[in-house]
Parts: sequence; C-alpha cells; structure tokens
Amino acid sequence: MGKTKTVLTYGTYDLLHWGHINLLKRARELGDELIVALSTDEFNKLKHKDAYHSYEHRKLILESIQYVDKVIPEDNWDQKISDVIDNKVDIFVMGDDWKGEFDFLKEYCEVVYLDRTNGISTTKIKKDLLIGTKNA
Repeated sequence: MGKTKTVLTYGTYDLLHWGHINLLKRARELGDELIVALSTDEFNKLKHKDAYHSYEHRKLILESIQYVDKVIPEDNWDQKISDVIDNKVDIFVMGDDWKGEFDFLKEYCEVVYLDRTNGISTTKIKKDLLIGTKNA
C-alpha cells in the first residue's frame, strides 16, 4: 500500500451549511485524510470576525462530520507552512475566493482552490436571518 495523502484546509466554519459540507467532501476526496485548521475565538477577534459558535462548539461540530479526520487550532496568519510540514500535508485546499493567496505553499505541497458552492454562504445566512427571509 502506498503513502496516504493528507489534505489540509482552513476556516471558521461558523453556522455550518451545505456549502461547507460540499467543500469538506470535495477536499477529502483529494486524499486519504482531511485536517481542518479551525480559527480560534482569539484569532477571529484579530481578524475582526464574529463567530456565533465558540471554537469548542465549532470543533465538536466539525469532528462529527464523516469527511473530517482531525481538527487543529488556527491561532495566527503565519502557521500555515509549519502546519503543512508538521502534519506532512500533501495537498492544501481553500475556496477559490482565496485564489492565489496561498501559492507560497506550492514549494511545500500541492495547492488547490475549489469552486465555492453557489447560492449559499455564512454571510447570506446572517443577512437572511436578520431580515427574516430565505429569498432575499
């Protein structure tokens, strides 16, 4: 049996929706193990990002998804190279809204940008909930 392929992705994964599941499924299909680096509450504050669910709750939710093998904390912008090396990552995956931003990792692993799922986003859910409609 050959070497297993490890895939790594990053995110906040707050208000989990089918677009997230679609991304996680497609990322996992690229390899044998999927690691998700999950933004901590402290890191979200640095990014001026408000998560509804705490890090521990978001981690619990992610760990229950069949495509996710391991969840690690994302505490800062600069940990990606060490995460790739420490976890022996073969493929780094992000949504295509980040296209080009992580090309610096290409000297350590393959970098893949997956198309976002149309029609759904955490931002859209928050806006729809705020105005009380699904079809805004």
